[in-house]
Amino acid sequence: MTPALLAIALLAIITLCYVAVCAGSPFGNCRKCRGFGFAMTTDRRGKLKRGKHCRRCDGVGKRIRVGRHLYNLAARIHRDGTR
Repeated sequence: MTPALLAIALLAIITLCYVAVCAGSPFGNCRKCRGFGFAMTTDRRGKLKRGKHCRRCDGVGKRIRVGRHLYNLAARIHRDGTR
């Protein structure tokens, strides 16, 4: 197998795995708050405490994955175009 075919096959496998992840679990943890829904801060003694409400995920702690967002966009365009 040539290196080009190997690279194409590997890329196809990675893409199909990501599609499966997006289909099975369309939401991932928020990158800003790491899934907590709020920022972690420390008090004067160094003890962790709850910080501000996360604006990116609206305090839920989850965000929609990029692949799922692209799929939703394509489905919406197709649905609007075939009506």
